[in-house]
Order: sequence, then structure tokens, then C-alpha cells
Amino acid sequence: MSVTESQSPQLLHLVFGGEVDAVGSTHFRDLSQIDIVGIFPNFAQAKAAWKAKAQQTVDNAQMRYFVVHLHRLLEPES
Repeated sequence: MSVTESQSPQLLHLVFGGEVDAVGSTHFRDLSQIDIVGIFPNFAQAKAAWKAKAQQTVDNAQMRYFVVHLHRLLEPES
């Protein structure tokens, strides 16, 4: 299926997080406890989901959430 003028391209984004070993680290303490928030069709929706999860865990400085640009991994040439 090709993208038509009425459809915008899917720019998939993954939001996930978990507890890291140290503040500022990206090394997760327990990979079995990773929280996969979801895959979103655009950055705006992914950012809203990321922000909501980050605010829910604001009391735990070692809990971090990330947005991954899946579309860049799927089509690195674009």
C-alpha cells in the first residue's frame, strides 16, 4: 500500500522505560521489568505517552522512559 496525498506517512515511535542502575544511566537494572508503553504513529502521541509515564514515576529518580524513533530503524536511508 502506497502513501497517498490524503495519508501522512507512518512515523512509528516506541515508548518504553524501566528502572536504571544510576541517575543519568541508560543501563536497566532488570530487563524483565521493562515497561513497554506502546508504539505510536507519530512523535506527538509518543511524547504525550512518554510524558504521562514520566510524571507517574516522578518520585523514583532511577525510573526513566524513552522514545525510540522506530521509523528511522525501519528505513534508515530516509
